[in-house]
Amino acid sequence: MKIQALGAIGAIAVVASSAHAYLRVTEAMSSSGTGGTNDWFEVTNYGSSAVDVTGFKMDDNSFNFANSVLLNGITSIGAGESVIFVESTSSSFDVASFQTFWGGLSGVQIGFYNGSGAGVSFSSNGDGVVVFNASGAEMTARATFGAATSGSSFYFNLAPNTGIVSTVGTIGTQVTFATTGSLVNTGSLGTAIGIPAPGAVALLGIAGLVGGRRRR
Repeated sequence: MKIQALGAIGAIAVVASSAHAYLRVTEAMSSSGTGGTNDWFEVTNYGSSAVDVTGFKMDDNSFNFANSVLLNGITSIGAGESVIFVESTSSSFDVASFQTFWGGLSGVQIGFYNGSGAGVSFSSNGDGVVVFNASGAEMTARATFGAATSGSSFYFNLAPNTGIVSTVGTIGTQVTFATTGSLVNTGSLGTAIGIPAPGAVALLGIAGLVGGRRRR
């Protein structure tokens, strides 16, 4: 009993500590959007301090660091901040055009990755995404998604970070953007839904640990 109690205390300490730097994939677009916009995914920092993402990489549903590609254009994600990484084969990716297409995205950091050249590119038939640090440790939960609906993004729950909440229309505070011309795409880029306080994140992690013990 004492050993179990100590283990639980240790787990709580680890989870509470992780609240300071807690990244999740919170949204993804794998249908390229109507109008030919690039695929992209959103990363949100649910922690209480900024995270240095220099040297971070991403992979699709092979979830393999050896296959991963570098994330460019963003070096730090602030506490409570959501950023976007867009697939681009060029280092001169036009951030301004992407922001304009998605309604401005004022104040939202936009980075990019060259996925196509390395065979890391989202399939509209279903795929996934994970983010690694420079050493190869997984810094986000693995987000997976099925067949896409053209012009609509996938939004992921905090716990667990798998499954689709919405593929068509809006949900919660998800925004429908009037994009270039008469095209309409659905997404909530840069505005992750329901960001909890750091303490709530820690409690979610503890609940997951307890739930896992009970299922055994």
